[in-house]
Amino acid sequence: MNVPLTSLPDSARVWVYGTDRPLTPEEREALLADLRAFVDIWTAHGAALRAGVEWVEDRFAIVAVDEASAPASGCSVDAMARRLGSLEERLGCSLLDGTRVFYRDESGAIESCARAEFRARAMTGAISDATPVFDPTIDTLGELRAGQLERPASRSWHRQLLAVHGKTPGRHRER
Repeated sequence: MNVPLTSLPDSARVWVYGTDRPLTPEEREALLADLRAFVDIWTAHGAALRAGVEWVEDRFAIVAVDEASAPASGCSVDAMARRLGSLEERLGCSLLDGTRVFYRDESGAIESCARAEFRARAMTGAISDATPVFDPTIDTLGELRAGQLERPASRSWHRQLLAVHGKTPGRHRER
């Protein structure tokens, strides 16, 4: 059943799906309507899942489920991935590419690129340990609420992409 994220506990399990490009308002509304319709009928082993969908930072679809009422199963998560795959085809964007890195550029705009490109940009100084990055691997709604989706690269798994051949790129100002 589709519920507002505000009604879910901090312990709710979270999936974060970033789009490889900004969506138009029409595309964003189509994506959200489709995901909300999906979570409205989402089940795991016949049990309705209490879940919600939200769009954040104009780039990320957040799906959260309260596993205290019924845990998401592997099959139910696969069903969500299939739904997202069909949305990718319909909208002509990527949502399931786990190799993309999301970060804010110097102007504050959200960019995305492949990990190798992120590392190359770090070596040129365009990205530093202070660059705000987005971590779609957060696990709980509490982490999202605590601001763990966006943080400086130095405080995220992204820091491993910054250190190349013993060198760490120069510092940029923290946002």
